[in-house]
Amino acid sequence: MSAEAADREAATSSRPCTPPQTSWFEFLLEEALLETHLKKPCPDPPPVQLIVQFLEQASKPSVNEQNQVQPPPDNKRNRILKLLALKVAAHLKWDLDVLEKSLSVPVLNMLLNELLCISKVPPGTKHVDVDLSSLPPNTAMAILLYNRWAIRTIVQSSFPVKQVKPGPPQLNAMNQIQQEKELTENILKVLKEQAADSILVLEAALKLNKDLYVHTIRTLDLLAMEPGMVNGETESSTAGLKISTEEMQCQIGSSSLHCTIDEKRLAGYCQACGVLTSSSNSTSQQSTPYSQIHCCMRCGNYQELVKIFLEDNITLRLPVQFRQSVMRELFQKAQQGNDVLDEICFRICTCNTVCDVMQGRAIGIQFNQLFLKPNKEKIDFLLEVCSRSINLEHASESLKRKMAAFLKNMCLSLEDLQLVFMISSHELFITLLKDDERKLLIDQMRKRSPRVNLCTKPVTSFYDIPASASVNIGQLEHQLILSVDPWRIRQILIELHGMTSERQFWTISSKWEVPNVYGSVILGIKDNLTRDLVYILMAKGLHCSAIKDFVHAKQLFAACLELVTEFSPKLRQVMLNEMLLLDIYTHEAGAGASGERPPPDLISRVRGYLEMRVPDIPLRQVVAEECVAFMLNWRENEYLTMQVPLLLVQTNPYVKLGQLLAATCKELPGPKESRRTAKDLWEVVVQICSVSNQHKRGSDGRVSLIKQRESTLGIMYRNELLSFIKKLREPLVLTTILSLFVKLHNVREDIVNDIAAEHISIWPSTIPNLQSVDFEAVAVTVKELVSYALTINSNNHFWLIIQADIYFATNQYSAALHYYLQAGAVCSDFFNKMVPPDVYTDQVIKRMIKCCSLLNCHTQVAILCQFLREIDYKTAFKALQEQNSHDAMDSYYDYIWDVTILEYLTYLHHKRGETDKRQIAIKAIGQTELNASNPEEVLQLAAQRRKKKFLQAMAKLYF
Repeated sequence: MSAEAADREAATSSRPCTPPQTSWFEFLLEEALLETHLKKPCPDPPPVQLIVQFLEQASKPSVNEQNQVQPPPDNKRNRILKLLALKVAAHLKWDLDVLEKSLSVPVLNMLLNELLCISKVPPGTKHVDVDLSSLPPNTAMAILLYNRWAIRTIVQSSFPVKQVKPGPPQLNAMNQIQQEKELTENILKVLKEQAADSILVLEAALKLNKDLYVHTIRTLDLLAMEPGMVNGETESSTAGLKISTEEMQCQIGSSSLHCTIDEKRLAGYCQACGVLTSSSNSTSQQSTPYSQIHCCMRCGNYQELVKIFLEDNITLRLPVQFRQSVMRELFQKAQQGNDVLDEICFRICTCNTVCDVMQGRAIGIQFNQLFLKPNKEKIDFLLEVCSRSINLEHASESLKRKMAAFLKNMCLSLEDLQLVFMISSHELFITLLKDDERKLLIDQMRKRSPRVNLCTKPVTSFYDIPASASVNIGQLEHQLILSVDPWRIRQILIELHGMTSERQFWTISSKWEVPNVYGSVILGIKDNLTRDLVYILMAKGLHCSAIKDFVHAKQLFAACLELVTEFSPKLRQVMLNEMLLLDIYTHEAGAGASGERPPPDLISRVRGYLEMRVPDIPLRQVVAEECVAFMLNWRENEYLTMQVPLLLVQTNPYVKLGQLLAATCKELPGPKESRRTAKDLWEVVVQICSVSNQHKRGSDGRVSLIKQRESTLGIMYRNELLSFIKKLREPLVLTTILSLFVKLHNVREDIVNDIAAEHISIWPSTIPNLQSVDFEAVAVTVKELVSYALTINSNNHFWLIIQADIYFATNQYSAALHYYLQAGAVCSDFFNKMVPPDVYTDQVIKRMIKCCSLLNCHTQVAILCQFLREIDYKTAFKALQEQNSHDAMDSYYDYIWDVTILEYLTYLHHKRGETDKRQIAIKAIGQTELNASNPEEVLQLAAQRRKKKFLQAMAKLYF
């Protein structure tokens, strides 16, 4: 460590300030610093980040005098940087698991190629043509390491990778990502072409009978001192970390000290391979439940399979996913016509359900479906599984309560009293439920069926009680409530209407709701069965859509559409509208969430809905809302501004709002911002936020103005506007509406602190009737909008600045600093690059200064004064005079680059007799890079480096 770094560490060790991160170029200046850094418990930056930094700097292209880009020069600096990267990898013992996890394919490819180069592997030589046994041990090991990585990378690239959700479009970042992607693809192409050769190299290595050596930091240093040696035995080629023949073979085979084996994964591979081999009498294949289950499935020994599942309910060795996969396979075989498997499916499902109950998991829908027609045999087996799955002597109270609750719920769900008695009289039930619980359950059953006298003991005539019609109707109604299969719903309703014509079965569940605007039309259907079926199909479809079960919702809506098409054009159009809304929801929750544009057919259908002119069709306002939001989110601004019918704009408030938003956004990117459309949008929003607005909602659910109003602008309530905005996610649309509300917030007369936003200049500066605006509601809306916007993209620096300004205006200074710093961090790679000046404007810096001042962090104030275009010496000097500072004080002096401020600090500490602090200030001012005679570029670099370190330290403090 240099004397300067040591002094700095000594001066700051007793203070709470986080020590600055060591920069990559410091390792160039001090040879021993790397090993010292790597020996730290938690080095910052970590080793893998150092590899990236070293190689990134070593591979930077140069520019000649003709301003032409040249390849990176092969100079001493770049060679040292590459050697440093290799040393870090050697410190990590060349662990590919660690390196692959943290380094991209291009970086690791460059690192290993440098290893080949320094290990004296001639460039351009095919590894398959090299005799490994004749090479020095370190050289052979370098070739093996490279080819191991090549094969691992090829295999890894074949696995599906979840695409990262893209952030806001930033040209430089997108270019870098695209370049890295193309470079990775090119490398993978080469590796795949050489895959056969790599396999031959690794197979040849398995025949070696000598120990190999892998480079350490020491051997790399030796190689650096032997530039004249091209090949042959040297101390560096036979020294290093010894890799025995056994370990080397193990590394090639799977991944001891130098070879880590995931035994569970290896065992899984063995079992998976065993499935593919022919069955034998070998006991090794029968040693695990997995192989036993596979054997049973292959041989059709399903009774033995049930026995294994029953035993596992005690041992719990099988993962729940595996149990479910076996059950799915059985269901598939049963559906292909194997009737024998129906009973086996029920038994396996019962074992899984009881296992789920004991583990506290929800009961799957398959069990409910299989129990739609319970009988004595099914109840017998269920009770057997429950009894064999719990050891009452050793079971915990929690486990007993879970089993008791399950049996009690089974009783309550059964309509057949004979089956209820089978459970309630069973020994397990009596043991698990207390007397008062059993009595309470019997009372519940008595209330449900008052004509039947239930008792805890069997009576001779109990089994002779016939199943009454009311019990059968109850069972069917229960099935009707549970089912989401349109065909089954129809069958149940036909059976129910065959039993009684007095009931309205659409009323049996309070959860079945259809919008009022549809209800009057559906309930006007004369045929009772058709009315019940249409109502229930729509209600269940709407419920499935609400819980995002889009598959069942589509099935239910499709069945309903097919039904109503036969007799009602009006209901047919209603169902087409609802299916359009469902398709919008499905796309937005699926492909749309990852940025994939909707198919042209869907966009065409949305346009068709907006242009629909069919009279007397009941319409839900939410469909229009979602259609307009859909068009805005997918930037169909041309349609909304130029092609949408005028009558639709005049009659539908959401279409009018969408048109104004689209027109304003469409003209924003142009060279001259148009204020006409912005003014129209402004007036609409001002009217919505005015306290004098009066609205009414008609019976059809539409929003309309009271007829006495002359203005046509107050088109909806503020909460309806807010609800609509929260359906939007297109960045420019959100930015525009945010900008409008921020401007509206700022025109308030008593406002002290303005909020900044993009495009704020396009809005009018005054409001004719200022008193009519509900500014409290506007302030609440701004807060809600920016919070919502940040859920869409938490890395939008302009939105983060708005959030920070809101906290600043409400005197929450620590939170304001958090968001000001976050805004800078997201647009500068955590301050590793310069924060754009349109983000950290003078106003933002001044507000950060005020926040620090009011938090009594006066040294931070003085440092931030340097960030202004013209340094505010008056504020900086006044802050430094404060002795009651709540920050790290002189630990921050390394972040000051302005010599005038440092000179003032020296004078101030001398005046106060603070010798130690004066020495720290003198040491800071004495750094050569701050010398006023240095070129401007050096001074700018020194300032930028200190800005970066200071902002990173601040971020660690306030994040």
